[in-house]
Amino acid sequence: MKILWIKADKILPVHSGGNIRSYHILRHLATNNELTFFSYYDGQPDPDYEQELTRQFPHAVCLWSGKPKLSGIRRSIDYLCHLPSPAPYAVSRFASPRVKQQLNTCLRERDFDVTICDFLDAAVNLPAKLSMPALLFQHNVESEIWRRHAATATSLASRPVYRLEFAKMLAYERGMVRKFQHVIAVSEHDRQLMSAWIEPSRITVVPTGVDLQQYQPDWSADAAAPLVVFVGAMDWEPNIDAVEYFCREIWPAVLAKTPAARFRIVGRNPGNRIRMLESAAVQVTGSVPSVADHLRSATVVVVPLRIGGGTRLKIYEAMAMGKAVVSTSIGAEGLDVHNGRDIIFADDPDSFAGAVSTFLNDHALRNAYGRAAAALESQYDWSNVSDKFLRVLERTANVPPSAVKYALMLERN
Repeated sequence: MKILWIKADKILPVHSGGNIRSYHILRHLATNNELTFFSYYDGQPDPDYEQELTRQFPHAVCLWSGKPKLSGIRRSIDYLCHLPSPAPYAVSRFASPRVKQQLNTCLRERDFDVTICDFLDAAVNLPAKLSMPALLFQHNVESEIWRRHAATATSLASRPVYRLEFAKMLAYERGMVRKFQHVIAVSEHDRQLMSAWIEPSRITVVPTGVDLQQYQPDWSADAAAPLVVFVGAMDWEPNIDAVEYFCREIWPAVLAKTPAARFRIVGRNPGNRIRMLESAAVQVTGSVPSVADHLRSATVVVVPLRIGGGTRLKIYEAMAMGKAVVSTSIGAEGLDVHNGRDIIFADDPDSFAGAVSTFLNDHALRNAYGRAAAALESQYDWSNVSDKFLRVLERTANVPPSAVKYALMLERN
């Protein structure tokens, strides 16, 4: 099958949850299909990125958008410039005439069976009408994230911004979901939310996977010290809110019961809000060569998210390594996990602190949860997830299953 996959922003190096999900599915799809990965990015021209992307995906089209990366006051000014746009800023800031022109050329000159729009922000540069089957890959229901931002905002300055962006995102996302022939969601929860906008038959859930070769349990050793670990990009507001909430309202109660415990925040680009949390009992790593190494050292993994959507790869990765996990129900929303068996949910500070303390001090219970978690994750290898993704593409494009896949099935049998 001839596939066009469109994505805003760089996918390499693979760090964030969305990029991890996209990369592994892309890699498997490219094995037996003619896949064109259309990647565009802001900032400075990056020939090294373009070369590496083409090496990994030979049919790739990589384009510098011509737009600078913005931060601080420049981002605020850019936001004000986009304020008249009906599209939310999280989408409108990716609009680029250069990208639109190159994408139109690609669609006109190449014959594709199906187009994939990866994340909602990539849709802003698509033509108004597509002449081929098109599918939207929804890693999150974006409007739900903004709704939660608006509901939890405490700053008088940010509250009206979140409310405005939520209203814009809801209208934009609802219209865009209806535009595509089919939508892939990453959880049943997200599917139910979008079913209010389109027929449920036009939405398929393809679950999150995990790299079972990289994330494996080690039952021969337990953590040497009581170490609690959080993993996530520290330039994403839901993660920032989560660790602030944990350090402010949960961690003191854990330390009161286990004074030797330490909390480690693992993730790229920690700003001042995160650096200010550092203390003798709290460590901030910034970017690390291997997340798996830090998960391997953990006694307990925590996911105290209060905002968010989609599914959290960090939970599946920790569970695949046989780690005891404590999460809010929002943090594990949409995942195939079982509270009280392979994970513990806790939605208030006292119960969250109690669950963490219990795991830190009860080796047998921690081990039981870890083994149940690893057994569950054994079925979510990326190859299985990618096969399901491919079936959706074939149905959307009305392309019969490939002869290669049939041959592989016969070979297995």
